[in-house]
Amino acid sequence: MSVEACPDMEKDTWYTDAIKYWETIDPTISGMLGGLEFVHLPDIQGSMKFLTNVNDKLSPLSDSSPENTKPTYACDCGTGIGRVAKHFLLKKFDKVDLVEQNGKFLQAAQDTYLKEQHEAQLIGQYFAMGLQDFTPEKNKYDLIWCQWVLSHLTDEDLVKFLKRCKDGIKEPGGFIGIKENVVGKTGYTFDSTDSSATRSIKVFEELFKKAGLEIIYTMQQQGFPKGLFRVQMWALRPLA
Repeated sequence: MSVEACPDMEKDTWYTDAIKYWETIDPTISGMLGGLEFVHLPDIQGSMKFLTNVNDKLSPLSDSSPENTKPTYACDCGTGIGRVAKHFLLKKFDKVDLVEQNGKFLQAAQDTYLKEQHEAQLIGQYFAMGLQDFTPEKNKYDLIWCQWVLSHLTDEDLVKFLKRCKDGIKEPGGFIGIKENVVGKTGYTFDSTDSSATRSIKVFEELFKKAGLEIIYTMQQQGFPKGLFRVQMWALRPLA
């Protein structure tokens, strides 16, 4: 698949339309979840289970020696107000960096939703930018987590972003985690409301391969009501 498979991505206003949409959204849990607050708990539970399963697979690669006392570090891409950082990532990692292009959301994370974590210095850096412009620091993160955000990137920018993420994960043992809505058929479903494209599993996995990444584990989110998009999770590492 290529960007031509979803011609809507070629619009000059692809990113600006999304920015305008999110500017109308309140910095609340309801706003972050599109009014579907009931998915919050099963979402977090699913992510926790996924991470446990991935860590079981990666444990031979990790440096678990007693002298390894370096703090674990995650990056939350498209953090919004920090829902995932607060309830998932900070339960499993010592520090988390936040990437979010909406300044209102990022300010709400620092001042309100993650105020306690911010004051405890559990939040590292705040990056006010879109993922198409974000370059992770080399060899910094145990996990770069991308959830419900990659639909806003064009295929071309997604591949470029993932290539940059390869340099941002620690060796050995670091990985990229992706959790996104998927469509059952091949191709894409375009939503003009928020300027996003929901990809099929096939499209995602072809883009991962194009970025030089291999899938080390994948699982489907469980516990969501019928009628919602299927949600798939992947753990990715650079191809050997």
